Amino acid sequence: QVQLVESGGGSVQPGGSLRLSCAASGAIYEIHSVAWYRQAPGEQREWVATISIDDITNYADSVKGRFTISRDNAKNMVYLQMNSLKPDDTAVYYCNADRILTSRGLTIDDSWGQGTQVTVSS
Repeated sequence: QVQLVESGGGSVQPGGSLRLSCAASGAIYEIHSVAWYRQAPGEQREWVATISIDDITNYADSVKGRFTISRDNAKNMVYLQMNSLKPDDTAVYYCNADRILTSRGLTIDDSWGQGTQVTVSS
């Protein structure tokens, strides 16, 4: 069984920073693209950033220049460094793996974590 678990959320003042982590556990052979999404109260889930298996990154315009996505394939970890946080960044942040190959030869598509809360407020 493969799981994604986010951590690192919390409360921070505007202008502050947080680093979110997404840990993949289980019998994993390879993780393809991983994305971060967020969902604010009463809003639809929105895409934040993606990192491909070969480290190509893309960002939503709203976070470009402030957020950085990275990955450590040896540890099956993906990170989201968030700087210059704004109140509009307040949301539950989720990580999503578009495809995971297990060491048993299985393919698992569209895996989601349970989310971690980020609150930006003075």
